[in-house]
Amino acid sequence: MIRIAIIGSIGSGKTFISKLFGYPVFNADKVVTSIYSKNKKIYNELKKKIPEYFFKFPIKKKELINVILEKKTNLRKITSIVHPHVKQKLRKFLIINKKKKIVILDIPLFLENKLNKKNDIIIFIQSNKEKTLNKIKKRKNFNMSIFKKFQSLQFKQAYKRKKSDYIIYNNFNKIIAQKRVKDILRQIKK
Repeated sequence: MIRIAIIGSIGSGKTFISKLFGYPVFNADKVVTSIYSKNKKIYNELKKKIPEYFFKFPIKKKELINVILEKKTNLRKITSIVHPHVKQKLRKFLIINKKKKIVILDIPLFLENKLNKKNDIIIFIQSNKEKTLNKIKKRKNFNMSIFKKFQSLQFKQAYKRKKSDYIIYNNFNKIIAQKRVKDILRQIKK
């Protein structure tokens, strides 16, 4: 199985590009959203670790934003509980798809969480900062402070580019992105 990891900054189009490959995709953001809305065990762990913020299950995104903004250390506490569960879901995904030729890993903190293996193919999604920020600002519940906190968890873009095998310059044009994905798949399959 070939593991292709899609990395880049927040809003660069990682999920958009991931879907273009046509192979099974592990989307860490979707897993995290599911955890907050469906996993009562994680809710109870969060309530135990940060009791003054969690009062009702499921956890609402707006409440989570308030928790993160309220205290600098809360984001680290949350990730220390949530990330191990995401890694467990990743292991299950890889087992389920072990006979697939290729799997796509859409994991924003792929390098930061040391999830990369020696033979992984890493693709960095480069996008125009201004276009990306404008796109992100249109998201429901956008908050610049939260955006900056999540950005602070990520390695610098120059480091991510250096660690990547390929770069896709995403100008949010589907036809151009599809062509680049096909080119990369052709090179990988050689």
